[in-house]
Amino acid sequence: MSSLSRELVFLILQFLDEEKFKETVHKLEQDSGFFFNMRYFEDMVTNGEWDEVEKYLSGFTKVDDNRYSMKIFFEIRKQKYLEALDKRDRAKAVEILVKDLKVFSAFNEDLFKEITQLLTLENFRDNEQLSKYGDTKSARGIMLAELKKLIEANPLFRDKLQFPSLKNSRLRTLINQSLNWQHQLCKNPRANPDIKTLFVDHTCGQPNGARAPSPVTNPLMGAVPKAGAFPPLSAHGPFQPTPAALPTSLAGWMANPSPVPHPSPSAGPIALTAANNAAAILKRPRTPPTNNSAMDYQTADSEHVLKRSRPFGISDEVNNLSVNILPVAYTPQSHGQSSYSTDDLPKTVVMTLNQGSAVKSMDFHPVQQILLVVGTNMGDVLLWEVGSRERIAVKSFKVWELGACSMPLQASLSSDYTASVNRVMWSPDGTLFGVAYSKHIVHLYTYHGGDELRNHLEIEAHVGSVNDLAFSYPNKQLSVVTCGEDRVIKVWDAVTGTKQYIFEGHESPVYSICPHHKENIQFIFSTATDGKIKAWLYDNLGSRVDYDAPGHSSTMMAYSADGARLFSCGTNKEGESYLVEWNESEGAVKRTYHGLGKRSVGVVQFDTTKNRFLAAGDEFMIKFWDMDNVNLLASIDADGGLQASPCIRFNKEGILLAVSTNDNGIKILANADGIRLLRTVESRTFDASRVASAAIVKAPAIGTFGSANANVGTSLGERTAPAAAMVGMSNDSRNFTDVKPKIADEAVEKSRIWKLTEITEPSQCRSLRLPDNLTAMRVSRLIYTNSGLAILALASNAVHKLWKWPRNERNSTGKATTNQAPQLWQPPSGILMTNDISDTNPEDAVPCFALSKNDSYVMSASGGKISLFNMMTFKTMTTFMPPPPAATFLAFHPQDNNIIAIGMEDSSIQIYNVRVDEVKTKLKGHQKRITGLAFSNTLNVLVSSGADSQLCVWSTDGWEKQASKFLTIPNGRAASALADTRVQFHLDQTHLLAVHETQIAIYEAPKLECLKQFVPREASGPITHATYSCDSQSIYVAFEEGSVGVLTASTLRLRCRINPTAYLPTNPSLRVYPLVIAGNPTDPNQFALGLTDGGVYIIEPLEAEGRWGTSPPNENGAGPSTTAGVAGPEQSQR
Repeated sequence: MSSLSRELVFLILQFLDEEKFKETVHKLEQDSGFFFNMRYFEDMVTNGEWDEVEKYLSGFTKVDDNRYSMKIFFEIRKQKYLEALDKRDRAKAVEILVKDLKVFSAFNEDLFKEITQLLTLENFRDNEQLSKYGDTKSARGIMLAELKKLIEANPLFRDKLQFPSLKNSRLRTLINQSLNWQHQLCKNPRANPDIKTLFVDHTCGQPNGARAPSPVTNPLMGAVPKAGAFPPLSAHGPFQPTPAALPTSLAGWMANPSPVPHPSPSAGPIALTAANNAAAILKRPRTPPTNNSAMDYQTADSEHVLKRSRPFGISDEVNNLSVNILPVAYTPQSHGQSSYSTDDLPKTVVMTLNQGSAVKSMDFHPVQQILLVVGTNMGDVLLWEVGSRERIAVKSFKVWELGACSMPLQASLSSDYTASVNRVMWSPDGTLFGVAYSKHIVHLYTYHGGDELRNHLEIEAHVGSVNDLAFSYPNKQLSVVTCGEDRVIKVWDAVTGTKQYIFEGHESPVYSICPHHKENIQFIFSTATDGKIKAWLYDNLGSRVDYDAPGHSSTMMAYSADGARLFSCGTNKEGESYLVEWNESEGAVKRTYHGLGKRSVGVVQFDTTKNRFLAAGDEFMIKFWDMDNVNLLASIDADGGLQASPCIRFNKEGILLAVSTNDNGIKILANADGIRLLRTVESRTFDASRVASAAIVKAPAIGTFGSANANVGTSLGERTAPAAAMVGMSNDSRNFTDVKPKIADEAVEKSRIWKLTEITEPSQCRSLRLPDNLTAMRVSRLIYTNSGLAILALASNAVHKLWKWPRNERNSTGKATTNQAPQLWQPPSGILMTNDISDTNPEDAVPCFALSKNDSYVMSASGGKISLFNMMTFKTMTTFMPPPPAATFLAFHPQDNNIIAIGMEDSSIQIYNVRVDEVKTKLKGHQKRITGLAFSNTLNVLVSSGADSQLCVWSTDGWEKQASKFLTIPNGRAASALADTRVQFHLDQTHLLAVHETQIAIYEAPKLECLKQFVPREASGPITHATYSCDSQSIYVAFEEGSVGVLTASTLRLRCRINPTAYLPTNPSLRVYPLVIAGNPTDPNQFALGLTDGGVYIIEPLEAEGRWGTSPPNENGAGPSTTAGVAGPEQSQR
């Protein structure tokens, strides 16, 4: 939006305030984002109008914009929560907890658990940190003072806290001047003309003789009566400027230029106005004009504008996101005129990483911001965990399926099987990253944590070098954008690898790409080696921009983190480098930064951070600029040894900076916050498996209200096991692990002779029985926590047991392992988590439980009421749904932890809303009790299974039944009258594992087509339980005779059998076997068993082996089979 258009908004704000349109004025403040009315905000906070407070704030910032914004929202929601507790309104407090505060849980899990624990206290002031909490009024006042400091320090509010100094009724004055001018132009002007409308230009009526003098003022523009309709003042009103010739620079950027000079806003994309909708993106810009003056509107009759109460719903969208962020305490910066200083720049060298080959590209993980992926000139891709200086994974250049490549590529590789990495980049949610090579190829890897990079897609993207790649969401689905030496830009589906768009028009190799979006307009900037800049919409209609980069240089473009400002940096053939900011509304260079060398070696690389600073690698140094100042801010040599034009990269928070060295290394620089982050990681080794989807921010403490040092950490969702389907941004919930790559990344068996791996001796595997000093009772249910740090069991006597592994030198990660015994954990109170058993015999009940995705609480039942337990304190938070009928299976809705599917003894399924304590609907379709429930994120269905051996598919949109099918019982096998049938979705959220005592079967949802079936040998006895490994590549099956089988999931072929003699002590008089089996959520080769004697074992392969057996030679290990068929008895598969 042009400056004149912004000033018009301020004039309208003044006018609305003068005319007492009290609600409208604040609505325009919010919608435009130009002026934050602190006085109005203070009144709402003081009155406790929390919904209105958040709604107003939403016009200026979102929860996840930066650390200040997150702390603002956290303090508001925390106050709302404490007030509900203070009023003893427990239901309201629970609603606030799950709806508003859960979003912050992943940034400081312990804090969220502590906040949750306040529900168990009669008076939250019993918590030491809240002991000084006074009454509501004083608490709001203290919080308000803190909020004002945060708002003043927040860069998003910069220049939005002061209203420009205007004379009274400035808009009326301008309109009167226009009317006077129109009257002077009348051919036959009348004295005292009667002007009744602004909708058309004024003209006087019939001739009345001499020209009348121009009126100095006009009463038309007096106060507007409220009863009448308010006439809008627009570009078609009487003060419309004369259409002017469009400036050349602006015309070069715009596809469909408008004759009106002002409608191309800086908040919109450069030249990317949608066809027939030139004003489609005239949304608020991020930075208003800078002016001095008062905090409120300065008018003759100004009064404070009050608000009206209006309902506002806050989206509960955080439950399905996977988060685990390392919390970092920080000291708030001073709230002076500027929020930043050079001390915020990461300038201290904290470590050097030895690469072994020259660095070509680097990128920090967008969530786990101490993970750094690096590409080298030798084609190697390395993943570093900066905190521990550990190289987690290495991938050397290798074409996965050479036979599928084009002949030119095969010829090139036959003569020289090497390639350089040109670009590495993480996807926005950090679930995969792309690698662009100097020879034709793009590789995409998925990353679920730990040290495993899994091949996802291999794309022969371009002829010759692939110069750049990036990620975008053109249709709310993740795509990969590439460019290359062949002068084209291509867009690929990130799941399937399907080519979606191809953009042609450059006359030289395309050097770089910069996808971006403004409002709902998606576009791509591209730059070529001849210095040409073009822009493309996703429509195959050609370039919307044809412009020259400064100095005709090879240029890279990048937006600031908030998307408001566009920069580019490049170097031409003469070695001249240019770092500039662009004026988006005119398509011209806005400012050129000084300080780059006159003769650069190679193309200068740059990066942006904090919406405030620019950095470039030049002349063996790192140079920094303030975005608003063209002069060099600072330069450092990082203790020497840098390349002439080093590669540089900030992490998302801008607290770490990686820079390449001339001896094939990487130096990591940090500011004070970065140093604290790395120290935190060193003290608690980074758990790379807990992948997250939000930025690292600073850690909170509940704290005394008004404490200037009360820091907050916030989150966009809950932590979940890496086995969960990846959820992309913009609701792209497609799964990236189910797509078969061109070739599986595993070695071909050297020998074609294959034999089932039989494990019969303790020395052939690693096993550990977990210590237990409580009464040993049959283990009915077993699960790992989502973090993989603990195991929870439910015994047949309705008592839960929780084992946690300590962190120490032997086990630095604290993960479940056979190398060290865990502790049977109990809170200081010594209480046990014991289910309500009512009048039932728990031995006869059907136990069930479900763990929340953040491991904070467990919902459980053993024939009586359903209980909700706090996993930290073991206290019962609530009980509900007394029998009959009793609950027999529980499952949380994947998108909303407040919705629970409850399978019942009477064969019904109840969809229950915990927040409002009501049954939303009841599903009927089974004839016997429910024994299994599984949600699919991708298909939006719930699959149920029952003791009637039937599977049913229910839509989660309307809860109608879509399909049902009975299991096919193998010939010669008889099922028990109430045999359990369990269901579990594959990672792809489409293929379904069905477990019955007679068989293992794979179905395809939602039609329930049976694809594969495994029938065990009769000697093994019935199947007691089975589960997928966390990567869905294996299935662990427990048998009544005590053995455990490991199946390859894609074929249901048995590849390994673990006999009971390998893990159980010999005792002929005692028949012990596993009842339940659970897969480790982060280690696909570890599982746990719950036994009939009450014991719990974890079992792993030998470290030298690394996995359970080998697959038969005709398998490739890729995804579930889609060929229907029934496997024969187990013996025939060996």
